[in-house]
Amino acid sequence: MENSTFSLLRRPRVVFGPNTLERLPSLVSEYGRHVLLVTGAGSLHRSGRLDEFFGAMRRNGMRCERFAVQHEPSPEMIDEAVFRYRKEGIDVVLAVGGGSVLDAGKAISAMLPSGGPVERHIEGAAEYRPHDGSKSPFVAVPTTAGTGTEATDNAVISRVGRNGYKRSLRHQAFVPDVALIDPGPMLGLPPELTASSGMDAGTQLIEAYLSPRASHYTDAVAWSGLERFARSFLPACGPGGSDPAVRADMAYAALMSGIALSNAGLGIVHGFASSIGGAVRIPHGTLCATLLASATKENIRMLGKAGAAGRPFLEKYGRVGRLLAGDPGLGVDDACRTLVRTLESWAVELRIPRLGAYGVGEEDLSGLAARTRSKNNPVHLAPENLLTIMKERL
Repeated sequence: MENSTFSLLRRPRVVFGPNTLERLPSLVSEYGRHVLLVTGAGSLHRSGRLDEFFGAMRRNGMRCERFAVQHEPSPEMIDEAVFRYRKEGIDVVLAVGGGSVLDAGKAISAMLPSGGPVERHIEGAAEYRPHDGSKSPFVAVPTTAGTGTEATDNAVISRVGRNGYKRSLRHQAFVPDVALIDPGPMLGLPPELTASSGMDAGTQLIEAYLSPRASHYTDAVAWSGLERFARSFLPACGPGGSDPAVRADMAYAALMSGIALSNAGLGIVHGFASSIGGAVRIPHGTLCATLLASATKENIRMLGKAGAAGRPFLEKYGRVGRLLAGDPGLGVDDACRTLVRTLESWAVELRIPRLGAYGVGEEDLSGLAARTRSKNNPVHLAPENLLTIMKERL
């Protein structure tokens, strides 16, 4: 399992820390004066920050257009934005918001130069064509600590429903030019959003750490994020959510998850994110949060059956279990069991919804299992294993 040969995706220029939002106008102005600001539907406006952004941009001699993202980006949403703004002479795309907003901004920046339909460049499309990597400059400002898309080379695009999908528009050039991460806007996020986005980051860190493609580099990055996640996830979901240090830990964990996953890949939970996320409209972080414990348990069970080949992965799971439980004295097997119990207890404590709450029924499971893939899972899972994972969370 030791992997000392690896290559690295380029990273964005990262600007991290409290009050770094003050630097945003000058950072954006390096790419031009006409800005397309991509935001969520209303949170920035309600908080008063939208007016602050427009005012700061105007004071720095810039002109802003705004595109509001109502839900996870679809091909139609991206095509609409590109059609609307392609002839406006946009110099730079700035996305400020959660993972869906950042994915939308990333995809819009990727399609503005060509103006073509985005769907032809989405992985798995019937008439897929590789994108040439040309894009408008892109600046990402996350306001939740979850997807890590501020550091990745892909934008997730969804068409939800029967025969739906959730797949990536991807090119190494799509890594944001700048990722500005200020934990300030994350203060006061609702506990349920903190929990779901935080579990997305935690899932990505664990899956990248357990990936067969993991390297010394990605292990170090993922572990660094896991240490902050272990320290601050539960506090962030409670009274600690108003503590800037706690929010900074979670923002850091999310950033590290994006860097780690881009270079190591993700496991079966994110395989389900594609199949289930394409079938029903379920928030991505909620899907990760509801499946992580059962997926981890099934992975550990099958790794135990794999004998010596599975032991290095079990040792890694055990290390994560010791960290999350705060018990460094546990042996490997006890630590693995403790990891599963910890994740299960979080799902109960944080009232994570089950799949059935979003319309998934037992009659849907076989079809979903047949559409679920994950090449970077630490052990092969057959369709019956996938059914076991989903049935536990119906």
